[in-house]
Formats: sequence, C-alpha cells, structure tokens
Amino acid sequence: MSIDINLDDPVLREALATRVAAARALLREIADDFSPAAFASSLGAEDMVLTDLIVGDGLPIDIFSLDTGRLPLETYDLIAAVKERYGLALQLYYPRHDLAETYTRTHGINAFYESVERRKGCCFVRKVEPLQRALAGRKAWITGMRAQQSATRDGLPIRAFDAANGDGGLEKFNPLADWSEREVWAYLKLNGVPYNALHDKFYPSIGCAPCTRAITPGEDVRAGRWWWENPQSKECGLHVKRA
Repeated sequence: MSIDINLDDPVLREALATRVAAARALLREIADDFSPAAFASSLGAEDMVLTDLIVGDGLPIDIFSLDTGRLPLETYDLIAAVKERYGLALQLYYPRHDLAETYTRTHGINAFYESVERRKGCCFVRKVEPLQRALAGRKAWITGMRAQQSATRDGLPIRAFDAANGDGGLEKFNPLADWSEREVWAYLKLNGVPYNALHDKFYPSIGCAPCTRAITPGEDVRAGRWWWENPQSKECGLHVKRA
C-alpha cells in the first residue's frame, strides 16, 4: 500500500466509524428491501471493504466477480484468499467462448490497443455481457465505486436506477461513493482485510493484466487503466448508461 495513513488518528477513526455505520445500514436496507440483490466485486480495495461488511454481517447478498480470462495472477491469488478468509467461493462469470473467439479471430488478440472502439468491444465481450447475465433476475446490484476515483465518476450517486441491466432495469447502489482513499485503506488495515498484492506495487486500480500498469507518484488513481487513452473515455462499459 503506497498511501501513508496514521491509524491512530482520532479524526480519521471517527470519520471512518461514521462511514462504516452508513454503509452497513445501506447494505442491510438493500438486503431487506431489494432481494435478490448482488454485489459485483472487481476485487479492488473498495470491493474488499464491502465483502468484509457483507460477509461480516451475514447479509443475504450474493457476491460475484467477472473472470475475463486475462486477469493478473495476483487477482486469482486474492480470489483464493477470499475463500480462505471468509469461506466464500465467489460466483465467477466468464466470457462466452463464441464471442471471445469471434472477437480475437476478427481483430486479433491485443486489438484493444488499436482504438477506443476495439477496446470497448473487448470489454463488452469479457465484462459487459457476463455482467448482464449475472444481473438477470436481480432487483439491485452493488458496486465499490467511489466518486474520487476518476473524472468519469465525479458526482457519483449512492443510489440510482440502472435501466440498462436486469429484467427491465434495477436499482444500483454505490455504498462507498463518498469514501476517501484514506478511509478505504484505514478500514482494510484496521480489520486485517486481504487485498490484491499489486496495490503494494503502485497499482491503485486493477483490471485485466494487459490494460493495467503501475502509476507514478502524483498520477490519478486510475491513470494506470487504459493508460493510452484519454481520461474521459476510461470506462469499460459496466458503469456507463447505455441506450
């Protein structure tokens, strides 16, 4: 972890306690009022906070992740660590083999570097379509997104209606929308929550291995994602409104 945190700071602890209480209350509300609900974990630092809260409170919220087939080794190691720590076997959704084969045969194995259109095409096959399957029949889904993560997430609401997923739409919740990076890491450290080893190698945001790099001090936390693109285009399609 590259961020410096004083875990004994009373101001930080008080702020974190307030954040945690609000997140726990919201997760309980989702479990009670929007069943069946699911948490889409990308296995990032924020997602590990939510995993710890959901499992710790025994909430009936399914937790799933998208295995794109091109994840870093460290992410698979974390999947194993989640099972060991929580006894939780994540529900993994994979790309449809026919769509993946068609994409790579038509465009090439690394075509996502060639243009935003082809990168988003790859993301659709490996992430968006599997997400649509994962959310079928749900009344709500939960993410670990934070408003401070990137320009594309500024003003992120805690709750919004997602008309593009589910059976005719469903509620989407971002319980950590107003959390700071310091609060996320303070929670992980204070509670001994496992996290992706790449975070300690200056990877604050982790996706597929070919599309993720380490960042340098002073760079935006999502600068390492699709680093060859304009910051305004840096979303895979999971969290972009679609017609």
